[in-house]
Amino acid sequence: MAEPPSGALVLFSGGQDSSVCLAWALDRYARVETVGFDYGQRHRAELAARQAMRAGMAERFPAWAARLGGDHMLDQRGFGAIGETALTTERAIEITERGLPSTFVPGRNLVFFVYAAALADRLGLETLVGGMCETDYSGYPDCRRATLDAMETVLELGIERAFPIATPLMRLTKAETWALAKGLGGEALVELIRAESHTCYLGRRDGAHDWGLGCGACPACELRAKGWREWADAGRPAMTP
Repeated sequence: MAEPPSGALVLFSGGQDSSVCLAWALDRYARVETVGFDYGQRHRAELAARQAMRAGMAERFPAWAARLGGDHMLDQRGFGAIGETALTTERAIEITERGLPSTFVPGRNLVFFVYAAALADRLGLETLVGGMCETDYSGYPDCRRATLDAMETVLELGIERAFPIATPLMRLTKAETWALAKGLGGEALVELIRAESHTCYLGRRDGAHDWGLGCGACPACELRAKGWREWADAGRPAMTP
C-alpha cells in the first residue's frame, strides 16, 4: 500500500465531526494544519471551541502535538450574508419549500474547499480533510460524496494539481463517529470532544447534557444527542481508525 501524503489541511470548525477529523488526520499525517471560516455564523461559539480543541489535543496527546502545525482563520462574512439563512440571521430553523433545512447555506462547503485549496497550495499541503457525512446529516447537498468528487475535479482543473478530499466520516453514523473518536484517542479524546467541541446551531453552551453543551433542541444538537445515545446503548465500543 502506498504511503499517504505527508501533509493535510483540516477544515476545522470546532464541532464534533471536524474534531474527530482532526484527530484522524493527526493519526495519519506527518504535518497537519487547520483552517476555519468566519462566515457570520450565529453559532460563533464554535470559533472559540476551535482553539480549546486544538490546545486540548496538543496537551493530551504529545505525539499529535508534534504533528500539529498552524491554524488559519479566513474571513467569509460577505459570502455568509448572501444567503440570509438561519445560520447567519435571526430566523426560525425549519424546513423550506425546497425541502432543505433553513440552516442550509447554499454553496458553503464548495466555497470552503476553494479557499482551503488555495491555502493548501501555498502551504505545500497535499490533502484536504472535511467532516462531511451523508449518513446522519441534515440533507445538505454539498455534504454528499458525489459533490466532493466533482469538487476534486474542479480544483485539479483550476489549480493544475491534485487535491484529494478525504472525508473519513462520510459513511458513518453519529454513533460510529463517537466510536471512531474512542478508537483514535480513547476516553480522553471522547471527553475532550464532549466538553469542548461546539455543535449547537443557536450558539448555546449553557445547557449541560451527557453528550456535551448546547440547546438540545436544534437539528445539530438532536443529531449529536441521538448518536451519543445509540453509542452508549451499544456499550460505547471503539472503532478501529
